[in-house]
Amino acid sequence: MNKKTERLNRLIEILKIRSFVSIKELASLLGVSEMTVRRDLRILEANKVAENIHGTTVYNPAHGIHKTDAGYNLLSEVGKQDKQKGAIGKLAASLIEPGDIIILDTGTTTEQIVPHIPNNMDITALCYNINILMELHRKVGVKMLFAGGNYHSNTQMFESKEGIAFICGIRARKVFVSAAGIHEQLGVTCVNSYEVPTKQAILKSSLVRVLVADSSKFGKVRPAYFCDLKEIHAIVTDSGLSEEWRQNIRDHGIELYIAEEE
Repeated sequence: MNKKTERLNRLIEILKIRSFVSIKELASLLGVSEMTVRRDLRILEANKVAENIHGTTVYNPAHGIHKTDAGYNLLSEVGKQDKQKGAIGKLAASLIEPGDIIILDTGTTTEQIVPHIPNNMDITALCYNINILMELHRKVGVKMLFAGGNYHSNTQMFESKEGIAFICGIRARKVFVSAAGIHEQLGVTCVNSYEVPTKQAILKSSLVRVLVADSSKFGKVRPAYFCDLKEIHAIVTDSGLSEEWRQNIRDHGIELYIAEEE
């Protein structure tokens, strides 16, 4: 493991323990210059491990990186992983209109919608996922609603009976829902059973139901069922979707949006 990788790992560990640390203090703890710390933090910020808020580095518990491996290029790897989801997020964001009340389901694809929402757009967004909340707070002028409860670290999701009751009291124009599996006969599924009541609540509370999922999810079945395919009004996915699935979606009367990678 090279010195830079060791330093990044140490930096992540410090942020996990301390949460709020100044650049000056980080430089002292790591025994390097403040310029070196700033360069390292740019890598972590690009990967959402940390944020710089008014000159203070804040740890983001929503990230999926715990330690970096020797020779592992964080920026290039994240770029590869997010390419399709980023294109889907951009296209899904274009469906949002001024005045909309929207709900963003938990998930790495729904998270990709938020950066493409214009600042000062007159919308209200409800979420219950810490990484999506962290993205939303960067958007100037967006009104935020948050449904809290028990925290699940594997999905970064909060859920509770009280959170579901809060969602049920909201009426949204559009919901952007994620899925781990989409099957023509067995419906739309996710991995964790605790997600199901919340997903069903957001579908019931929304006028337009938009499913956002990359093409690898189609034809898959996961353990927890939450709705039939016919309950979805629109699907945003990537160009890897097979022609057979494209026809199946059209046959169900679902509007299909294909995101092209840039």
